[in-house]
Amino acid sequence: MGRDALDLGEVLAEAENASPVESVDVVAVSLQKRFGAACVSFLFADLVGHELIRLTTADGPASGRSGERIGLRGSVYDRVLETQVLHQEPDGEGGRRVIAPVTNRGDCVGLLEMTLPRTDEAVLRQVGEAAHALAYIIVTDRRFTDLYHVGRRTTPTSLAAEIQHQLLPSAPCCEAAQFTVAGGLVPADDIGGDTYDYALDRDTLHLSITDAMGHDTDSALLATLLMGALRGARRAGCDIAEQARRAHRALLEHGRGTATGQLLRIGLQDGRARLVNAGHPWPLLLRDGKVEETRLSVNLPFGVPSPTAYRVQQMQLRPGDRLIMLTDGMQDRAAATVDLHALVRDTRTLHPREAVRAFVSEVYEACRGNLQDDATVMCLDWHGTHATSRRAPSGANSSDDLWS
Repeated sequence: MGRDALDLGEVLAEAENASPVESVDVVAVSLQKRFGAACVSFLFADLVGHELIRLTTADGPASGRSGERIGLRGSVYDRVLETQVLHQEPDGEGGRRVIAPVTNRGDCVGLLEMTLPRTDEAVLRQVGEAAHALAYIIVTDRRFTDLYHVGRRTTPTSLAAEIQHQLLPSAPCCEAAQFTVAGGLVPADDIGGDTYDYALDRDTLHLSITDAMGHDTDSALLATLLMGALRGARRAGCDIAEQARRAHRALLEHGRGTATGQLLRIGLQDGRARLVNAGHPWPLLLRDGKVEETRLSVNLPFGVPSPTAYRVQQMQLRPGDRLIMLTDGMQDRAAATVDLHALVRDTRTLHPREAVRAFVSEVYEACRGNLQDDATVMCLDWHGTHATSRRAPSGANSSDDLWS
């Protein structure tokens, strides 16, 4: 095994010089040269989150495992994804099997797996650093290739589903000093028009969750119009009331339907949230171990003619708060058998990314994989305005009143 330390600058330079489809190979070859790594592969989850797809690298297709699908639930991979802790074990042939999380700012891109002749603390530290560098490389290079998009599709994708996927954030999770946010969507058999979104400014976090009425391509097109109006207004610097007004006008003037939605604008300096609720289900708040609905005043959905302007309401977030936003697909028909309040409590110690995964799995299983409507959830952990590290702990432990 080579004794040279892994030079991350060199790895990044090599990745820059390689084709975007060879990002993983660059890291794999570097690990192979320096530490004698073998059977290096990258694994990432399918769109539903039930299976991992293995992309074999370094050793080439001769390994026969490229494109292999692996059940995620209950596996060692599931444990590494949840804990974000590197795993090692004997490979049965005198070497060590190592699995490292490939994660960027809370967005779990996948896993890096390999076999090493031997390991020590220094080698494992450098493997972890290589996996972290790989996350940045993939996040950059996947803009230029369909390799990762194609790999995640373990079932045929309809036109409506293709449109819907493009409306979602490129990263379903984001960590910052003051907050962690994650989102997830379980698509219906006949796409139902759900979307979620977030964006971060210097002093503001923007969140939205929407549900365009109807199904299939019509709802996907309506959702496209809605998201275009919301993002355009947000990027133009409009306040939350104007964002809601522009979304409403877009559906009235160009759409053929309506949509419910919930918009939040959270100040990173004071934790004060400004909200608009356009006919959407109330969010759930976990605080001091208690789960309660935040009973907001509700305006009519976007696209429904009304003489009343959208009402902006305020809510004061406290360190330790967890806010769950969802669409009605999380409560309809078979999904209604899931006790959402209990699920919020049961997942309170999990990272928002894992809490969302638990919500998605519970609803998917309750509906036996056949949803009548899209089911979408967003989970926000508020760490506080004085947090200095994006690794601030999750969980609800504040007993202050909800409303300011």
